[in-house]
Amino acid sequence: MSYKIIVDSCGELPESYKKDKHFESVPLELNIDGYHIIDDETFDQADFLKRVEKSPNCPKSSCPSPQRYMEAYTCEAENVYVVTLSAELSGSYNSAMLGKKLYQEEMGEKNIYVFNSCSASIGETLIALKIEEMEKAGFPFQDVVEKVEAYIKEQNTYFVLESLEALRKNGRLSNLKAFVANALNIKPVMGATPIGTICQLDQARGIDRALRKMVDYTVKGIKNPSEKILAISHCNCLERAKMVRDEVKKKVQVKDILILDTAGISSLYASDGGVILVV
Repeated sequence: MSYKIIVDSCGELPESYKKDKHFESVPLELNIDGYHIIDDETFDQADFLKRVEKSPNCPKSSCPSPQRYMEAYTCEAENVYVVTLSAELSGSYNSAMLGKKLYQEEMGEKNIYVFNSCSASIGETLIALKIEEMEKAGFPFQDVVEKVEAYIKEQNTYFVLESLEALRKNGRLSNLKAFVANALNIKPVMGATPIGTICQLDQARGIDRALRKMVDYTVKGIKNPSEKILAISHCNCLERAKMVRDEVKKKVQVKDILILDTAGISSLYASDGGVILVV
């Protein structure tokens, strides 16, 4: 059967997938001090990071409307899958579900399933690739849903940030804690809980040590590594991403490793120099 995989723009798609008719990215939007940014192919990361650095305020984001999702569902594909960033971090999941309801009321029944990634960024990407793998293998719609939901439950997301300013500005970290961490060059090793909230796993003095600790957590938590694709997204720091890749290779053999630069929403979360690792 024909299929379509819709990913909100917090999930980075490789260049080849952006041209694939089976994939569509539905953009979120950003606003920084009145400057409006659509998180699509026009996103200028360098300009965005400069604006963030100069601003005392945290950029605001808004999710796609239910109507925008409904438009994405209106296609010839018989099976439609949607991947959104964690429902605990954004309204994108709820908007996609409302879009599904609107579609069904106006257009009738169709195979549409919305996955709450319980992750973000490259985690969404891996879920989209898993859906594609299941579809190409010929699994029926409901089997794809069940297998991908099981995959999401096993997925682990980790990240290390160069700067805590974004977390401070959006209220996720106190001014004092951010100041102390920055002054002492302490870098927290962060992760996602099973329901998709953010938690601190560890910390280290200096970014390289923190990244190596992140790799250690990854290696410890991975199951059946030879069957898994490991993905790394980075915000303007390709060399760090490569270092993380090389550290992983020293410790475990995985099926493949994917490296992508963060798009708009992920750049907001990761900030300049941040690295996200998902497996």
